Amino acid sequence: MKSTGTDHVAPQLDAGGDSGGVRSVQRAIDILGLLTETTPAISIGEIVRATGLAKTTVIRLVQTLEQNGLLWATAKGYMAGPSLWRWAHLARSSWELPAETKELMRGLAQRQRETVNLYVARDIYRVCVAQQESPQPLRHVVQVGDELPLWAGASSKILLRNADDTHLARIAKSSPYGSDHIGWLREQIDEAAVRSYAVSHGERETGLSAVAVPVIGRGGSVIAALSLSGPTVRFPDERVDEFVAALTEVSGHLTERGFDHPFRG
Repeated sequence: MKSTGTDHVAPQLDAGGDSGGVRSVQRAIDILGLLTETTPAISIGEIVRATGLAKTTVIRLVQTLEQNGLLWATAKGYMAGPSLWRWAHLARSSWELPAETKELMRGLAQRQRETVNLYVARDIYRVCVAQQESPQPLRHVVQVGDELPLWAGASSKILLRNADDTHLARIAKSSPYGSDHIGWLREQIDEAAVRSYAVSHGERETGLSAVAVPVIGRGGSVIAALSLSGPTVRFPDERVDEFVAALTEVSGHLTERGFDHPFRG
């Protein structure tokens, strides 16, 4: 990361050459990751306790992040720095949904009265990149940008269609069920591939159900999962069939755009 100015302070490498440099980058990312909506500022002491790093190491990393505008010192601690605005703007412009896709998702949520989400896979997670909330008072909502585990959920079964055993083993290991979970994962993924849709009931959160279908990219592979989710009591079998048909219709329109990912035509 670097600021938008012309003078940049390069992060110092840990002893150990390139591997140390990669370690420093990861540590800096971990520090930035401590900032959330509920924790907008954090002190040196809090960083030390959260990361387990030596105070001298934390101070050096924080100083580098501050010099590059990625952290900003305040009376309450260090908060997100102004240079992150540039990155946030770039991410938004790169990943923002086209108006046509937003309208398709909005219409789907209004007709089916459940929350519509679009997920993409990242490592052992699925990331919510777009959402249209259900109009009903009792509804399932996540935040755009949230990372959810890939070891459960309808969207996960869709996104993992082409996953190899090594990737699935890592996902299974991250689950509450351990490495043996890989057998269940493979079975569910294969079933979803045959059906071209997936269903989940209470797999990650009791009382929550979802139905998902694939969004296909130019190369013919799954690039995203489009889902409807809500309370399990509103997802009986007959409604699931209706949800699948509605999702498949909208997903077909998205696929016809012929894009590499859901946001760039």
